[in-house]
Amino acid sequence: MSAPIHRLNVDELVLMVRSVVSTETDMIANMANIAALLFEALPQINWAGFYLWKEAEKQLVLGPFQGRLACTRIPLGRGVCGTVAQNRETLVVPDVHAFPGHIACDAASESEIVLPVVAGGALVGVLDIDSPVKDRFTEADRVRLEDIVALLVATLEG
Repeated sequence: MSAPIHRLNVDELVLMVRSVVSTETDMIANMANIAALLFEALPQINWAGFYLWKEAEKQLVLGPFQGRLACTRIPLGRGVCGTVAQNRETLVVPDVHAFPGHIACDAASESEIVLPVVAGGALVGVLDIDSPVKDRFTEADRVRLEDIVALLVATLEG
């Protein structure tokens, strides 16, 4: 068993994710390890994980995550995750309570960043990270987290 990861800057985190996903091709395994790395390494977050897109149902379904109990299904266009799935663009939400239609899975969450996972032009899902602190996510976080999603997508497009 490995030692716990102490708080890392996002550049170090990108390198760790690259190392973990470089030898694994299974999407669920990579998503699980990415969620664990994010949850352990990023300061001031209370949830990190993926929602997977179900085309036939037109909704996101809970995937690998770390944190408290989560919403299981999110319709397309609903809340931050559903909006990102619909628009396929990263959203940084400094105050989730000010976001129209926000879905409160954990009342402790104050801010959120959600990134689309798109491979081969198809929506795979979203990466969702919540924080109990308002204005937690920076532009640097967005850029580096998009780098992490790109590493995951590279394993899917292989």
